[in-house]
Amino acid sequence: MSANLDQVKRRGALVAALCGVAFLAAVAGFVFYFKFGQEWARLAAVAALVIGFGAQTWFIASLRRPGKGA
Repeated sequence: MSANLDQVKRRGALVAALCGVAFLAAVAGFVFYFKFGQEWARLAAVAALVIGFGAQTWFIASLRRPGKGA
């Protein structure tokens, strides 16, 4: 694990914020898709979910390789 706890806390806060925004974007996309029938919104919602999962993967990967950073 990384010895620099301040950097880990900063990355954790960044990931939490990014995942929150991605979640809200995905919910909005699914609402537009199911309620208003907008086909493009489904792709936007899936893209937001992929971005959220990617952010979490980046955070976990940054903990596994403490010497390289991200």
